[in-house]
Amino acid sequence: MKLFGKWDASEVEVTDPSTKGYMNLASKSVMISGGKHAKQQFKKSEQHIVERLVNKMMRKEKNTGKKLKAYGIVEKAFDIVAKKTKENPLSVLTKAIANAGPREEVVRLKYGGITVPKAVDTSPQRRVDTALMFLSKGAHAASFKKTKTAEVALADEIIAAANRDVKSYAINHRDSVERVAKAAR
Repeated sequence: MKLFGKWDASEVEVTDPSTKGYMNLASKSVMISGGKHAKQQFKKSEQHIVERLVNKMMRKEKNTGKKLKAYGIVEKAFDIVAKKTKENPLSVLTKAIANAGPREEVVRLKYGGITVPKAVDTSPQRRVDTALMFLSKGAHAASFKKTKTAEVALADEIIAAANRDVKSYAINHRDSVERVAKAAR
């Protein structure tokens, strides 16, 4: 079974070993699962990675709760990614997620009445979630009240994150999170 009837997921390989187990690219998984993976904490890694991107895209403004609209946005964005890069958009998405996920974050610890920041390593599940959030927020920021459509904005964000382009919202936010963590060591 091909993704959107166009791209084969079996030819895509995740290059980042830490997030490999948390990005499901299996073609047998359903694209609209109806929330059956939301029951337990780590069941969301069984959800197809594109469905998780669709779910992140329907969290803002006009798309809130409109899964078919978000599904269409992601499908058209994948068409644009395929045209621009001449690659399978799933492989470009996996590269973008691997590049956009922060490896280190900051937590706040309280000692007495003082709050102290402490740098901690980010879990692979959280890296994938944060990368998807940064990609969707970047697409929303690039298209909200602008002439650029959400499809084009998402495609540009995915391509820029896959290439580690500094103009990417996701890469900028990953760098800022890691910079704060480096200062808190």
